[in-house]
Amino acid sequence: MSHHARQATIERATKETKIELSINLDGSGKSEIASSIPFLDHMLEQISRHGLIDLTLTATGDREIDDHHTVEDIGICLGEALRDALGDKDGVVRYGHAYVPLDEALSRVVLDLSGRPGLIYGVEFPRETVGNFDVDLFHEFFQAVVNHGRITLHIDAIRGDNNHHIIETIFKAFGRALRMAVEADPRQSGIPSTKGTL
Repeated sequence: MSHHARQATIERATKETKIELSINLDGSGKSEIASSIPFLDHMLEQISRHGLIDLTLTATGDREIDDHHTVEDIGICLGEALRDALGDKDGVVRYGHAYVPLDEALSRVVLDLSGRPGLIYGVEFPRETVGNFDVDLFHEFFQAVVNHGRITLHIDAIRGDNNHHIIETIFKAFGRALRMAVEADPRQSGIPSTKGTL
């Protein structure tokens, strides 16, 4: 396992959004997040806390239009940061999975740091919003993460009646699955693929 710091900082500025995001995969779950969308801040904190990933984010965007660009662009930056921080993925476990319950809600997230983007999203929300946040945007967020992080990601909301609980279980499970996948595998030296590259 190479012991270089697995950290990355991504800056992204478009006409629509301005984002700076930093991660440390070998952190302790500290986060400073100001995405300008409070509910998204709360969810990103779950990835950090449950993934033991240090995450710093500031984002401003054209939210007077809607949250879409900001949410998607944060997903793009998180995907790019994961890819940068992982480098050649030498010695990582590669696969991760987690089930997380919260009261009546239960979700499962399974992922592969495969080098290939793929999102299977088996999530149905009982309502279209949580607070004033459009829950469809979570699909956009994870699509951006997998496209730019080149991750294969299966998200299944197994049950739940409360939108807030459902989405919180998804983000917590994503954090825990990511933590498992990026961990150093003590028995694995080199790239965990018969192809020799990920």
